[in-house]
Amino acid sequence: MDSTDQAIIDVLQQDGRISNVDLAERVNLTPGPCMRRVQRLEAAGVIQGYGARVTPAAIGRGFEVILDVDLIQFDRDSVHGFEEALAAYDEVVEMHRLFGSPDYFVRIAVANLEAYEDFLSNQVLVIPGIQKVSSRFTMKTIKR
Repeated sequence: MDSTDQAIIDVLQQDGRISNVDLAERVNLTPGPCMRRVQRLEAAGVIQGYGARVTPAAIGRGFEVILDVDLIQFDRDSVHGFEEALAAYDEVVEMHRLFGSPDYFVRIAVANLEAYEDFLSNQVLVIPGIQKVSSRFTMKTIKR
């Protein structure tokens, strides 16, 4: 990747719907070479896809919770089963296995506190192998 590729990525991260003509102008290329670079970045997996940023509250996901999870045991089947079960829920918008403690960092988005309590009690805490969960509530999102 060179500086032009990086410039293309920077512009597309800000506006994934920009036309190729406008993108080319912004990165000082003509449309043909610009399109070929974008296609090359897509084919190489650098650009994984395009999507819309949506206001969470508009889709019933305005209440965000950070959930720290520790497991009881770490054999392959237990870890895989837990990860597969939790990642399958739409409410789980981000999930990371960590080195150290906690074992997992999970970002959950639901409509409100009641919806979170229901999700935690009826979906999360019934997954086998969980030792401990700790919830943290977002006060304010500064940067996404």
